[in-house]
Amino acid sequence: MGKHLKELAVYLGGRVIGDETALVHGLAGLDDAGEGQITFLANPRYASKVATTRATAVILPPGADGHGRNVIEVANPYLAFAKLLTLFHVHPPQFQGVMEGASLGRDVIMGSDVTIYPGVWVADGVRLGNRVTLYPGVALYPGVELGDDVTLHANVSIRERCRIGNRVIIHDGTVIGSDGFGYAPDGAGYYKIPQIGIVVVEDDVEIGANVVIDRAALEVTRIGRGTKIDNLVQIAHNCVIGENCMIVSQVGISGSTKLGNHVTLAGQVGVAGHLEIGDNVMIGAKSGVPGNMPANGIYSGIPAIPHKEWLRSMGVIPRLPELRKTVSALEKKVEELEAKLGTRDQGPV
Repeated sequence: MGKHLKELAVYLGGRVIGDETALVHGLAGLDDAGEGQITFLANPRYASKVATTRATAVILPPGADGHGRNVIEVANPYLAFAKLLTLFHVHPPQFQGVMEGASLGRDVIMGSDVTIYPGVWVADGVRLGNRVTLYPGVALYPGVELGDDVTLHANVSIRERCRIGNRVIIHDGTVIGSDGFGYAPDGAGYYKIPQIGIVVVEDDVEIGANVVIDRAALEVTRIGRGTKIDNLVQIAHNCVIGENCMIVSQVGISGSTKLGNHVTLAGQVGVAGHLEIGDNVMIGAKSGVPGNMPANGIYSGIPAIPHKEWLRSMGVIPRLPELRKTVSALEKKVEELEAKLGTRDQGPV
């Protein structure tokens, strides 16, 4: 079912420039959009494509050239496009109850409108909030608690006594609450340290596929409200991740590390254990973090240093072969001059 541009502008808190009655049925990118679709411009680099797109309308920032197209003008076109994708394509899961083939233990407490697919195992004493959806292969160990509007996709495992907040989405194959990597050397080998803590995932967190978050040795591994974790991330025991952090694919965070709020770790960042990263820190891809990072900084490299210093260092690296030749030539000239002056190998006067 289509919507008029005026309706969409009201929904987005923007304004229409052009035909308010134009009808939109869907969304697409600038290159692929056609009649009846709306597209967006978030990066000025692609502004010229607004003139050639075949979309019925374009979402633009204030002051951008609409090239005579129908426009919805908003402060943040990327966010507006995300909201329209949600409006047109994301629908709440339909309540289907507990299906045949699901296994429920004793004393399970369930809220309303819960959907449990075949192949799910829910152990004794589990508590499920309202509108929880568990897809095939989900395993909830004894004492697990899930809040309202939680979606666990196929083959997610939530281990003993871990707690998941409201509106949390966890994607396929992720494990929450596996044992932390704790061993005490006993001479010949290693003695396993029982990991008796839990993991707490706060509200509005989304966790990607094949992520592992280890339970604490004694207390709590915590993922703060609103944090988003990409696929293939490892978070070790006793870590505390702040609110609204962004942790990108293949990041590894060692045990007992604390991240502040609004921290961004780009792909393949490695973080050592028992350190603190302050609020609003950004760390570039493939960086290694060996120590504490003060708040409000951008860092890159191995070991991570302030990003501007890293850029200057990287600018030198391609010139190293040339610089080596220059230094060798200078050394040779110095040797020749010293030989002529008879000062070679003599100490200070």
